[in-house]
Amino acid sequence: MIASGRGALKLHLPFISSTRFELVRFSKLALPPVLHQVLRVSPIHFGSIRSGLLFQIPKLRQRCASSSSLASENLSMAKEPVKYSVVDAFTESAFKGNPAAVCLLDEERDRQWKQAVAAEFNISETCFLNKISDSRFTIRFFTPLTEVDLCGHATLAASHAVFSSGLVDSDVIEFETLAGVLTVKKIPAKSVNNGETDDGFYMEFGFPADHPVELNSPEISQVSAALNVKAASIVEVKKTKNTNDIFVVLESGAAVKEVQPQIDEIVKYPGRGLIVTGSAPSESGFDFFSRFFSPKLGINEDPVCGSAHCSLATYWSKKLQKCDFNAYQASSRGGVLKIHLDEQNQRVLLRGKAVTVMEGSILV
Repeated sequence: MIASGRGALKLHLPFISSTRFELVRFSKLALPPVLHQVLRVSPIHFGSIRSGLLFQIPKLRQRCASSSSLASENLSMAKEPVKYSVVDAFTESAFKGNPAAVCLLDEERDRQWKQAVAAEFNISETCFLNKISDSRFTIRFFTPLTEVDLCGHATLAASHAVFSSGLVDSDVIEFETLAGVLTVKKIPAKSVNNGETDDGFYMEFGFPADHPVELNSPEISQVSAALNVKAASIVEVKKTKNTNDIFVVLESGAAVKEVQPQIDEIVKYPGRGLIVTGSAPSESGFDFFSRFFSPKLGINEDPVCGSAHCSLATYWSKKLQKCDFNAYQASSRGGVLKIHLDEQNQRVLLRGKAVTVMEGSILV
């Protein structure tokens, strides 16, 4: 035992006599590093020898060895690096569409760690996968600020990562989300593009249809100010049922592209965010344009939002009297979605491509 006081540090040593010779012999002993540290920083006073003394060098060495062994064990038990990929969803080109970080976990991590990782990536969505069986995974979605139940573009990104990495042999995978089980199908691009030469593949999954409803008292002037557009260009203002988004229809797709959102105003609105849409120019090859703003989730403008198209599909189905759409999200990155509205089952089927742009490991 090492007993310390204000003026001295006393070492009680049972095998050291009071002779000068043995005191010198003791000073040459190979002591454990921890004791050397103590000897360097503290005055030493060697007390008298007594039987049954409290300190023995062998015991100290044994304790130091145990501490060293424990440190080695803790080091070997450190978390393994987490593999991740960054995937651009709803695009065929790198640095377009909507990026999502896809993290494949070998063991479960706590929610606080996942949120910290999502904040570190600081892109619209980061998802975390745990493999349950050959073609089934749990998946959780995080924005830079919070966890969400479901995310369309991150689902597409995760599916692309799984199919491309050879983690599954099937063309169908299932994700267990907080909103239920979500099935994703891998579809050869040729079958989607009428047999045209294309070696890539699409991924298809379905979300519940979301029908925009009338607002009790839409204040056009406030919406106009929030979007920095003329009030005359606003055709109607609605609200989505499932996501509680403000749903704004403008006179044209060109007007949608010209929107200059006032984020400080949009963040004041209730609900998740604000969807803006308008009919696409006939020469564009698209049915409608859209944009989506969600500053409450830490996403001022979502480059491409799958879930927003669950209400866009139902709205434009009534307007255009059709169930299949080629949609373009007119953010600065841009994104393309192929959509089918299954009216009988009230599902919106979303199809898209994706591109992996980055791979690495999370070390902590």
